[in-house]
Amino acid sequence: MSTERIAIYPGSFDPITNGHIDILLRSLRMFDRVVVAIADNVRKKPLFSVEERREQILQAVNHDPRVDVDAFSGLLVNYVKDRGARFVVRGLRALADFEYEFQFAHMNHRLAPDVDTIFLMTAAQYFYVSSSLVKEVAQFGGDVDWMVPNGLSAVLRERLGVIAKPKDVG
Repeated sequence: MSTERIAIYPGSFDPITNGHIDILLRSLRMFDRVVVAIADNVRKKPLFSVEERREQILQAVNHDPRVDVDAFSGLLVNYVKDRGARFVVRGLRALADFEYEFQFAHMNHRLAPDVDTIFLMTAAQYFYVSSSLVKEVAQFGGDVDWMVPNGLSAVLRERLGVIAKPKDVG
């Protein structure tokens, strides 16, 4: 039996934000390995393919060997067990996140009592940043450089067909 501590960090990551990266890097201080699990959410139409998101995540963490990136569909707890993990990591930004995540964690615990959810508060500078907000700001030409890993804002603007606006001078 492996003593490796493995956590699953699920989400759509479309695109990954610096808030996600903050949670991921902090998770690596607690676990030997973190699997970033890209959820196939039928309610969302992704901007980036699973493979593109996978590469964006790996680049953001400099291909850290302790980070695996995978995709899944179906029940999260089944995926967690299939990967040999016992922990789910979730980031919390605001009170509304807590209510949703609280229900989700309790249902997962009911379905799989040996799986625990660990909540991490997002760093203060990212508490209101979401992938949806990043896409919306980028679509209207706003500066998202500080919200996403290096280089991703240019890829995002290109995908959205947005010409970058020059930065204000002075």
